[in-house]
Amino acid sequence: MPFLTDRIEENKRKMVEGERLTHEEARHSDSADFLVNPIYQNRYSFTPEEVRGELEKTIFGQKNTINLLVDIMKVTCVGLSDPRKPLASILFTGPTGVGKTEAVRSVARAVHGTSEALCRIDMNTLSQEHYAASFSGSPPGYVGSKEGMTLLDQEKIEGSSSLPGIVLFDELEKASNEVVLALMNVLDNGILTVASGERTISFRNSIIFMTSNIGASTDLSFFSRFSRSFRESFPSMCSDQERRQDSIIISELLKVYPPEFVNRIDHVAQLLPLDASTMRLLVEYQVQLLNQRLSARNIHISIDEEVINFLTIKGFDKRFGARELRRIFRSFFEFPLARFLTVIEPVPEGNRSIIEVVAKMSGGAIKFLPLAIPERI
Repeated sequence: MPFLTDRIEENKRKMVEGERLTHEEARHSDSADFLVNPIYQNRYSFTPEEVRGELEKTIFGQKNTINLLVDIMKVTCVGLSDPRKPLASILFTGPTGVGKTEAVRSVARAVHGTSEALCRIDMNTLSQEHYAASFSGSPPGYVGSKEGMTLLDQEKIEGSSSLPGIVLFDELEKASNEVVLALMNVLDNGILTVASGERTISFRNSIIFMTSNIGASTDLSFFSRFSRSFRESFPSMCSDQERRQDSIIISELLKVYPPEFVNRIDHVAQLLPLDASTMRLLVEYQVQLLNQRLSARNIHISIDEEVINFLTIKGFDKRFGARELRRIFRSFFEFPLARFLTVIEPVPEGNRSIIEVVAKMSGGAIKFLPLAIPERI
């Protein structure tokens, strides 16, 4: 029965949390009693390397951020996190379109098998003071206080005994101060008490992600001076500048948030502006995603080097990142492809042959040529 299954899973999760607290509060003299099996055992049903693999397939040009996330997952799996707090809290900063939200979706996909298995709160919906009640619930005496309703999905936040919850507070700087103060308590003790006082939501089995565009203009001005290849070839020459850039980002955060809030964030990660070489990888990734969607119609798209160069140059804009490339890809690739697919003869039902479509440049535009091929085995 679903209800009993949910109760059993909830009891398992609470038992694991209780064991973590017991180990944490044990006296040093009693610590030997707990070392029955000192060999590391992963309490979760995923591995950090699975997270790395998913991130490297979907996030490009952010090597340092990927390494940071994998290290966080290792700490989580080993069980080194403070049991009185969330498993980790990470703030992603950087310009728009560099992969901040997509990185969180990729983590959720690696951990839970789907990118939808996360509690995502768009903080721009909580930009006004009177919307704060939708985050922590209506206070006693107000409409909805007895129900204790909030925007938060408790099941996705609390996870299970074998999987952590994934939480995303997107575009943090757009939330009202009241919401930020409520979030500060979550980062501090991992518990959110609904305003009515009748229900609590535990974040102690959650990895909390936040995204922000704060400091994006300083990121663009800094990284425009040093290309990605130069930074990788001469890391020592750029290390001092990068440390200075980190302090600038913290200074920008302190202009918006109180020090006690910034001090509760475990990690602040800067995602780099995308460069031309990264855009090329994104073009290839967009074609890969398109082929996945077209496979249901037995169609496969191939593109030549000239098309890749055209889309890379056309879609490269540091201000807008991957979103600008996505718009260019739709306008210059998907639109003509859709026009082409509406006029070609469809594959008869039952025929498993695959139509190979080749994209080539012709007269400054992308043209598509069909080539039927035998069934692929």
